[in-house]
Amino acid sequence: MRLSISGLVIGALLAFGSAAVAAENMRQIVVSGEGQVAAAPDLATISLGVTQEAKTAAEALDAVSNATRGVLARLKELAIADRDMQTSQLTLNPKWTYRKVNNREYNEITGYTASNMVTVKVRDLGSLGTVLDGVVRSGANNFNGLRFGFDDPQTLEDDARKAAVKDALRKASQLAEAAGVTLGPIQNISESGGRASPVAMAESRMAMDSAVPIAEGELSLTSRVSVVFSIAD
Repeated sequence: MRLSISGLVIGALLAFGSAAVAAENMRQIVVSGEGQVAAAPDLATISLGVTQEAKTAAEALDAVSNATRGVLARLKELAIADRDMQTSQLTLNPKWTYRKVNNREYNEITGYTASNMVTVKVRDLGSLGTVLDGVVRSGANNFNGLRFGFDDPQTLEDDARKAAVKDALRKASQLAEAAGVTLGPIQNISESGGRASPVAMAESRMAMDSAVPIAEGELSLTSRVSVVFSIAD
């Protein structure tokens, strides 16, 4: 019986200790912070290609291959490096046509469509409009979009991350002051991810010296963090 009483006492002490630790952990201030850095992009990624139709699969593939060679040759003439050109998709599909003969309905293959898509990185944004004009005149007839970005975003990401932590510290200090407590050390920091998004500008640089005018504008990099502070005694 004495052992049972001792076990109950030990269990009660452990439970009290756990509750005390839990109560201590509840003395926290949890805030989120956001940091944003804006800069002009220095890289453009475009997805373009050639689509051709022909009676046979071989003819369609030959036609699209010949046109693609012309587009790639033009890109090289425009100083696009080999490492910045990559085939992203090559397709060959039958073209079906609906027929109705003697009240009988059916589909038949009446030709083939071949497509070759290429992803191109343009590092000299001043030549972007000229590049777009050049590839279209060289045979590109398929355009899947243009995306601006940064060749090396690491420094901007670091600055956004620092700004996010600074923002969280500012919020936590305000909360502690308003609550009449003393802000303790940081217990935990977690990053919830960032993103790059366009920023509207009153004056954006524009490649007006080319056949296709391109407004580069700015991009913003955003970082978000969640920070847990303890409340000092």
